[in-house]
Amino acid sequence: MLLKAAINGGRTTDEFPGVPLTATEIARDAAAALAAGATVVHAHARTADGGQTIEPEHIGELVRAFRAAAPDGEIGTTTGLWTCSGHAERMRLVAAWPADALPDFASVAFSEDGAAEAAELVLERGMVLESAVWSMADVPALLASPTLHRNVRILIEPEVESPEEAVAVCREVAAALRAGGVTAPLLYHGYDATVWPVVRAAVEDGCETRIGLEDGLTREDGSLASGNEELVRAVLALEAVPTA
Repeated sequence: MLLKAAINGGRTTDEFPGVPLTATEIARDAAAALAAGATVVHAHARTADGGQTIEPEHIGELVRAFRAAAPDGEIGTTTGLWTCSGHAERMRLVAAWPADALPDFASVAFSEDGAAEAAELVLERGMVLESAVWSMADVPALLASPTLHRNVRILIEPEVESPEEAVAVCREVAAALRAGGVTAPLLYHGYDATVWPVVRAAVEDGCETRIGLEDGLTREDGSLASGNEELVRAVLALEAVPTA
């Protein structure tokens, strides 16, 4: 089962002092997460003031640092509209990502304007595509996209606070995607209070999943984790426990 380490996202040092922000820190944490057993890494490039960015300079710096730290690893990043002024700028920035330092894969959220066009650009640039849906409302746009069957996986990312509702959303969306002809692997992941219930649901359903400081800061018992490496090991231990 694929386990993605989502090592920083938009987390701040106020939330978790050890969250990796610089390219060097991201590369270090990424290599440690892979050594702990993660399959691939997802990271967000950050500006000097900690903001999230998809500016070519920062993407190139992140990817080059990662390649130096983990030459055999795979890293992906976001194309989220919250990293720029809007879809037009996103297209301009992704088109300018350095050809010699492209992420291995990039994610496109189908809750956002211009998602289908952004997904096509990811593929045109030679990256692997993973598309994301946040709710049932996003499913029609994804199913209608011309890149639907070129995804390496589909991410199901419930934007709800209730753990029970988050698991239900994952399973409802998964069923709709399968009914719509999606054959790519599905990945469930939650955020904060929903992280561990959603991870458990992914294991139970035979889906891919992810863990890391972007999604949650705590162990399953609610205590603060030491960092990405510990969280990766905790999910792998969970996967090793036979289900009833």
